[in-house]
Amino acid sequence: MAESGSPAPTIPLRKARRISWIWLVPVIAVIGGLLLVVQAWLNAGPTATIHFQTAEGLEANKTQVRYKEVTVGLVERVSLNPERNGVVVTIRVDNDAASLLREGTVFWVVRPRLTLSGVSGLGTLLSGSYIGLDPVGNQGKEGARGERKTEFTGLEVPPEVAQDRAGKRFTLHATDLGSLDIGSPVYYRRIPVGQVVNYGLSKGGDGVDVQVFIDAPNDAYVNPSTRFWNASGVDFSVDSRGLQMRSQSLVSVFIGGVAFDTLNQSGPQAAADGATYTIFPNEAAARAQPDGVPLRIRMRFDQSVRGLAVGAPIDAYGVLIGQVDAINLDFDDSTKLFFAEVSATVYPERLGGQTFRRIREFSGADTAHPSGKLLTAMVARGTRAQLRIGNLLTGQLYVALAEFPDAPPATFKMEDRPFIPTVPNNLDQLQQQLNSILTKVDKVPFDAIGTELAGALRGASRLLKRLDTQLAPEAQAMLRQANRSLVALSALLAPDSGLPLSTDTALRELGRAARSLRELSDYLQTNPDALLRGRAPDAAPRRKASEIFPGGCHPGWTVLGHATCWILRRHSRRLAASVRYPRGDIEWTIVK
Repeated sequence: MAESGSPAPTIPLRKARRISWIWLVPVIAVIGGLLLVVQAWLNAGPTATIHFQTAEGLEANKTQVRYKEVTVGLVERVSLNPERNGVVVTIRVDNDAASLLREGTVFWVVRPRLTLSGVSGLGTLLSGSYIGLDPVGNQGKEGARGERKTEFTGLEVPPEVAQDRAGKRFTLHATDLGSLDIGSPVYYRRIPVGQVVNYGLSKGGDGVDVQVFIDAPNDAYVNPSTRFWNASGVDFSVDSRGLQMRSQSLVSVFIGGVAFDTLNQSGPQAAADGATYTIFPNEAAARAQPDGVPLRIRMRFDQSVRGLAVGAPIDAYGVLIGQVDAINLDFDDSTKLFFAEVSATVYPERLGGQTFRRIREFSGADTAHPSGKLLTAMVARGTRAQLRIGNLLTGQLYVALAEFPDAPPATFKMEDRPFIPTVPNNLDQLQQQLNSILTKVDKVPFDAIGTELAGALRGASRLLKRLDTQLAPEAQAMLRQANRSLVALSALLAPDSGLPLSTDTALRELGRAARSLRELSDYLQTNPDALLRGRAPDAAPRRKASEIFPGGCHPGWTVLGHATCWILRRHSRRLAASVRYPRGDIEWTIVK
């Protein structure tokens, strides 16, 4: 306690502390962060929502959005839609890619896919799935831009053709899809120039509309005279020329295809984008040139039309004038029978342009009247429609228009889808003839013939039994006796038996007798008086000189004997001497 009187102590006052400069560092950091946030907010692109059926392969803040393999955005959120039948994917695209979010832009999830047209998305096996986008039109052209849009419906499969790809789209109408599929090629002169990009049922469900895309500059070859046909698989045909096989390529055999050709290259200009054409079933049908205005006709056949198919040709006097469009079955209340109604399209002007020109000059410019007048005249002359076999191997039928002078009278009326009178085909006539033959065969008394044949067979059986029991033993005994006789005869004719020796002796005696008779006949011919006077004495046998004097002339002979001997030996070939014995005198006879 301070003493009294002492001065009070003074307490010094502290000065106010000033803010330190160190606080500037966090302030500047906060301001910089705010600036970065503002800058990021200002530079951030717009957001959009995409509806998909499933979120397979999609992850928030990881899955990218790409355009032409360039990252232009990122998935921010993946959630279920309110109906819980799909997902809603929220994406944010870069500010410089904001122009891609417009009407017509399509999105899809790129993942590995294996289709008939090829394999796609293999790169996502390592990098993961991503969302691809394809903007409509060319973004560089002001007229091609659509309105800004932030909500889209994604595709479940990627588009086959980019929307900025140069070329044209065409719609092809067909009765059915066949083997066509998305990605099937389109051929021009067997070169792939496009592909099928989409298909669906046409309005009313009476066919299929197939969307095809043809790349530029090949789209310039499509004009109003172009014909498209189905080139899928292998086209087999069997006709009078034999078996034919046609195919565009090996690819079209497996995944189908469409081919086209332009009939008039220098005629009309190129077709516009989105033009509609018809797909013909084959190339032959596509190249068939229709002449004049087509006429829709109907034909009623009371017999079976098995083998007649849609597209079957209609032949008139050997000329193809149309084809069958439809075959329907109907019921006739008057006859209580079913019949087939065949609808077809014909081109009557193919029967003769000169005839139609003359009829047209007579009846006017309306082409319906010449067709009616011509068909009326043809039907009046006996022209009828008849089903005929086009191929014996396959049993296919076609409709032939020919004249039948003996056909019942009929009239032709030109009306909406008029009727052409018909006659039964050759098969029905053959069936009628077979029925007639069978009727005659039924009248043959086969029962009586069978009874008589059975009696004849029984008689033949009894005869064979008798032969077996009675005649057979006798025949066997006769054969045994004949065998014994042959054995005896064989033994009698053996070389060492007496019969051949006796026979030889008898034959030699017969030979001598024959010679004696011949000598007697010769003697009687020479001396016929011998029959009266008897036989003259036998003359001495004549011998050759060489035989008379085999050792030469005898030395004791006289001169005359030696001379005679020499002459005889010298000329023994021309002379002969005969000696008469027993006196030994020599009597010479000169013989030639």
